[in-house]
Amino acid sequence: MAFWMGSELYAAGGSNVAVTLTPGQSGVFKVTLNGEVVFDKSELGRYPALPDAKELKAQVISMVEAVTV
Repeated sequence: MAFWMGSELYAAGGSNVAVTLTPGQSGVFKVTLNGEVVFDKSELGRYPALPDAKELKAQVISMVEAVTV
């Protein structure tokens, strides 16, 4: 799951983003963009579904566009 999500976020932002996967315990899954937690499995009690992934990718694209314009 983490690798797939990391590759999706990198695909959305290309060379304008850095993706870091950090191992954790107990199924930790947290996505942080520019220091802001945008998805946290421990808060939601689930891994991201396809709509979550699409929203996260849209956020990455929006952030990259805001910086590169």
